[in-house]
Amino acid sequence: MITDLLYQEYLSLLLNGKRDACSRMVQALIDKNIDIKTLYTDLFQKSLYEVGKLWEFNKITVAREHLVTAITEGLLNLVYPKLFLGKRTHKKAVISCAANEFHQIGGKMVADMFEIQGWDAHFLGANMPLDQMLHYIDEVKPDLLGLSLSVYFNMPSLIKGIEAVKTNFKNLDIVVGGQAFNWGGMDKVKSYPNTVCIRSLVELDHMITVE
Repeated sequence: MITDLLYQEYLSLLLNGKRDACSRMVQALIDKNIDIKTLYTDLFQKSLYEVGKLWEFNKITVAREHLVTAITEGLLNLVYPKLFLGKRTHKKAVISCAANEFHQIGGKMVADMFEIQGWDAHFLGANMPLDQMLHYIDEVKPDLLGLSLSVYFNMPSLIKGIEAVKTNFKNLDIVVGGQAFNWGGMDKVKSYPNTVCIRSLVELDHMITVE
């Protein structure tokens, strides 16, 4: 369980760039066998969303927002050995950021959630060229494609990617998500067949569990 006191302490350390202290705190939670999904949703995702809002309202600089993201991405590596302990489903997911999207931490966390649920998650990272993503999908033949978008300005790139995937792999299920959808675009995405938009890791976890 992530108490409000613990969360506030972590957030303060994170905003002040205390990488080592954040690492010790997260490792202590892992050593106490905290549920990994809880760690992701109630600490990592919650703090990243809050920092994103601080940046949007000019409460912190871009440099500090980047620092927080970099620290959090490093902390995810502490969880890595725990991702593969559950029963494997033999399902495959390709997770990628849209072209021109350089914020990859959300996509990485999504890939980790799939791994926790027993999927094989192929995370392609930030700014994935569309032609290369299509080639990789054809090579791997996943059961699902996940696309992450953080900046609303890049929505046309995401839509172009969805249309290309539907043209080449019309039956492939697509899941999209990211902070960009706070500003719109969800109705457009949902108009494509077998395409859903998720707002949080909790929603994603429920979707995977139902499957």
